[in-house]
Amino acid sequence: MRIVLAMMQHETNTFSTVPTPLARFSRGNAEPVPLEGQAAIDAFRNTGTALGAFIELCEAAGAEMVVPMAASAWPSGPVEDAAYAYMTDRICAAVAEGCDAILLHLHGAMVTESLEDGEGALLARVRALAPDTPIGLALDMHTNLYPAIVENVDVLAGYQTYPHVDVYETGMRAAKPIFAMLNGKARPAVAWGNRPMLPHVMRQGTDDFPNREIQALCAKMEADGDALCATFFTGFPHADIELAGSSAVVVTDGDQARADALCREILDLAWKSREAFVYEIEPLERSLARAGEMTDGPIVLLDHYDNAASGGSMDSMTVLKGILEAGLDNVAAFAVCDPDAVQAMAKAGVGATVTLPLGGRTDMPSIGRKGEPLTVTGRVRLLSDGRFRNIGPMSRGVLNDMGPTAVLDTGKVEIVVVSTQQEPNDYACFQSLGIDPTAKRYLMLKSRIHWRAGFKPIARQIVDCAGVGVCTSDYSMLDFKHVRRPIYPLDQDLQPTSTAR
Repeated sequence: MRIVLAMMQHETNTFSTVPTPLARFSRGNAEPVPLEGQAAIDAFRNTGTALGAFIELCEAAGAEMVVPMAASAWPSGPVEDAAYAYMTDRICAAVAEGCDAILLHLHGAMVTESLEDGEGALLARVRALAPDTPIGLALDMHTNLYPAIVENVDVLAGYQTYPHVDVYETGMRAAKPIFAMLNGKARPAVAWGNRPMLPHVMRQGTDDFPNREIQALCAKMEADGDALCATFFTGFPHADIELAGSSAVVVTDGDQARADALCREILDLAWKSREAFVYEIEPLERSLARAGEMTDGPIVLLDHYDNAASGGSMDSMTVLKGILEAGLDNVAAFAVCDPDAVQAMAKAGVGATVTLPLGGRTDMPSIGRKGEPLTVTGRVRLLSDGRFRNIGPMSRGVLNDMGPTAVLDTGKVEIVVVSTQQEPNDYACFQSLGIDPTAKRYLMLKSRIHWRAGFKPIARQIVDCAGVGVCTSDYSMLDFKHVRRPIYPLDQDLQPTSTAR
């Protein structure tokens, strides 16, 4: 039995100016290309990833594994066409050689220079090459679902947690019904639909109402045996494309009417709860003033407008500047992406005192802002190659590469400065640099929800800090030109109609 396994992951923020060439997908590889073949199998075996789940199931079945692509990049601007062609051509070439099944881990929100729906275009090609071959697909919760995605697969499952601590489990949910199909024990029936909603990312966490309850409903459908897979996709609102927003998919074993009914139940609950998906913004000055009055740490200060996992450049300095001006003490900040500053600190050496412009390298024309570097003086405390493995629970065992990295100590704030974007979703991002986050009064994290995976257990208090960036939660700053209208909350008075089915 020959099975093609592949991963191609990118969440595209169409408002971001951070470029997305092929080299951005080379995380974990010394070469500027994604992993493939045996190197990919070795890198992802026994990891908390969907690809890790696929490998485990294939090895248990004694199947031959073909891995033409294991690509993952931090969110950024549209994927360069050349990069997309490189990845998709390799996947399609492997399928064209013949196989018994195909298991894919895609994101669901990839926009390229030429395509609104990068995943759908790939899946249409794959299906044309293998019209009768079972295809299983694992997707991110932030999928912006297009018809071509659903119509070209047999089984589809999305994450049910945010932070995404169930990526491995989602791989299992997507792949097990495919193996059942191969054994003649399943006949998947798929239903899908959407609602005109753009939930704010800061209100999508599954620790919170309403996504907690919606995802619990999906999990119950599966646990009760009503569905092979049930998924509610919150969608990714920072993609100005027609079908950005919320959707649902239900896969049953041969019962189309039941799949349709369960899908409507999920969507109706989401629509009923739409007002709870709206995030209320607090001015930064008020947030930092509140933080200054708190004593019980660690206190997490979320710089959520500049998050690498939503397409942020990680070099917006507004929140860090506010922290320094407020005189907050015993702070660890993760992180500022500024390779030039890292090089300057490396040249000065550990122990040297330096004064340098930090961050602010990236202009943000989509929100009418230019990058503004911040002049900072501090001691170079540490230099690192920036490589570490996640401890978990998110992406357990996955190798991260921040590029050359430095820690700049101002006396009150230890600032982690990296050369490539990396969201702080794991304790190891600090631990690998000799920083104990439990000993800090404040942790400034450029994150939105994923920080909870690694840091919620130690966070005593949390303060959202509205800075500047293309991950803004203020929709009025974003010029939506292509998203379907009307849509909530951009348009308040509308009915719960579906634009695709």
